[in-house]
Amino acid sequence: MSRIGVFALAAITAIFACTPAEQADQGAPEESAAGMASIADDTSQPDIVKVAVGSADHTTLVAAVQAADLVDVLANPGPFTVFAPTNAAFDKLPAGTVDDLLKPENRSTLRKVLHHHVTTSALPTDYFKDGQSLWMVDGGHETITLKDGEMWIGEAKVLGSVRASNGWVHVIDGVLVPSAE
Repeated sequence: MSRIGVFALAAITAIFACTPAEQADQGAPEESAAGMASIADDTSQPDIVKVAVGSADHTTLVAAVQAADLVDVLANPGPFTVFAPTNAAFDKLPAGTVDDLLKPENRSTLRKVLHHHVTTSALPTDYFKDGQSLWMVDGGHETITLKDGEMWIGEAKVLGSVRASNGWVHVIDGVLVPSAE
């Protein structure tokens, strides 16, 4: 092995042998356990998570996103379109459903339900057409219905829409239930 090769191998070994504190002393960037959602930014357009957190009508959805460990996913650049059920929408579910979904042992089921409310494109309301089938992150789909000037996704009515830095949040009055396939 040449001297350059030996030197390079020694340098690589020294870098990987350092403890995180030693790396910090050498000017290496420190890794953070927090993700995109933890970035403090009060001047830019809020991302989907910050839109939901800022809404008093979405505290149940925020709790579900946190319990499913999806906060950082939805704070990423996306693009995403989230159909965001209100607290009243979750209240329409059978008694105890939300409490059961929020239990740690039901995280995979909760994730599937939440994934059924997201598509991986930034879609404003004028994109949607009557009868359009929209594929959701969980692999299922929902049908868009336009009637009397109102938009529906599945059985849920779209109440309003908010542009976020990483997509769209469409507020809905029902919870979209994935098919049992």
